Amino acid sequence: MTARPSAPSGPAILAAGFRPFFLLAGLSAIVNLAVSLLAIQGLLVLTIDGSAFQWHFHEMMFGTIAAAITGFLLTAVPNWTGRLPLKGGPLLALVALWLAGRGVMAASLWVGTGLAALIDLGFLLALFLVVLREILAGRNWRNLPILLAVLVFGLANLLFHLQATGALETAGLHQRLAVSAVIGLMTLIGGRITPSFTRNWLVKRGGASLPAGFGAFDKVTILCSLAALLAWTLLPEGPVTAAAAGLAALMNALRLARWRGHLTIGEPLLFVLHAGYAWIVIGFALTSLAALWPDGWPVAAVHAFTVGAVGTMMLAVMSRATLGHTGGALTAGAGLSIGFILITLAAASRVAAALLPALYGPLVHLSAGAWIAAFACFLIVCGPTLVGPLRRPGADDG
Repeated sequence: MTARPSAPSGPAILAAGFRPFFLLAGLSAIVNLAVSLLAIQGLLVLTIDGSAFQWHFHEMMFGTIAAAITGFLLTAVPNWTGRLPLKGGPLLALVALWLAGRGVMAASLWVGTGLAALIDLGFLLALFLVVLREILAGRNWRNLPILLAVLVFGLANLLFHLQATGALETAGLHQRLAVSAVIGLMTLIGGRITPSFTRNWLVKRGGASLPAGFGAFDKVTILCSLAALLAWTLLPEGPVTAAAAGLAALMNALRLARWRGHLTIGEPLLFVLHAGYAWIVIGFALTSLAALWPDGWPVAAVHAFTVGAVGTMMLAVMSRATLGHTGGALTAGAGLSIGFILITLAAASRVAAALLPALYGPLVHLSAGAWIAAFACFLIVCGPTLVGPLRRPGADDG
């Protein structure tokens, strides 16, 4: 059980980690994609030392996705350890560090790649130290793998900057490592919260067919997933990676089927978690094909993982946690339901764009528009709650 917090003081947005970081994740999801798309098309000149494609990858991964991960961890870790959550001044300092990173990355041409790297790298290092302190203080050893994922994610960011400064040629290793860290984290966290929330929801409705509990099958699936991600990171092409990714796709498909997701279709806020995890299955399947036929398939696989799995799960978890921790009903209204449909459209059209060169332009624009609209739905529904006055927190821990 989480320690009882003291009486709230100061602005409500600094009362809990999910409030500022989910808001920043939603805003940056829109701004980063819109700016990078305009820059890639030559309609906007960025003050960056590098290409628009590089900035797009970095800011979506280490800006937007990092903010969403931070918001989740700062909310979940106190539940795991029973310690008080980060709030107030310390939380503001972490927010300021994230904002400083975004600022120097947007102006690296003026700041310099070296200084920009130091400031940007500081955020994930600070997050790692915060989570490490909480896990050690709470003796919460079972969540050490979460800490390892944050460390690997930070290492990927370091490799990005080493390449940007010309100190190292990674040949795309930093991109694959970053995606692998996030997908690995999703197999752990998504595999924990999705069946748990599904079981709770079905039990309340008297359901007889419940999700399978965590057991040996889940452990084997996670190991297969991590092995496939490691193989893809180090050796993206070849039969070994194809076989490992194919096995991971099969195991995760079976794992997903054991969670009884089809029974939750009546509640979009819950069903979307299953939909997000399904994109992991698709991502591994496409990675298997890409390892054998590296022509279009690698880009499709990456976007199945990022736009599909990560984008959907971001939207799902941020929506659920915002409602659950601010006293809202755990049900998706029209706004969030539309957002979930739009994020699925964004993922499907972006994957299709990589496989259908003749339709690349229209499909990419469709994907971008759907992505922006999806996160706009989140901000319209949940934004006022994130910045609004404190209310009685709900019982949800996700």
